[in-house]
Amino acid sequence: MLVSERVKRLLKLVPGERRFGFYRFLPFFFVLGGAMEWFMINVRIGKETFYDVYRRKQSERLYEARMKKGE
Repeated sequence: MLVSERVKRLLKLVPGERRFGFYRFLPFFFVLGGAMEWFMINVRIGKETFYDVYRRKQSERLYEARMKKGE
């Protein structure tokens, strides 16, 4: 059995094909997005989370813009 056939068979198992069509997969994407957001907020890699790095980079850009403006 080909891999694509297995995938098709697996996708057929998701309920709501007749009523919702392709949109029946939306709840999975919402859950995946929520899990990714939780991971980015709560899981530390080294000493920092994603948002720690984001805030630091944002403040560095703001500082550089102020320095450039002051010159």
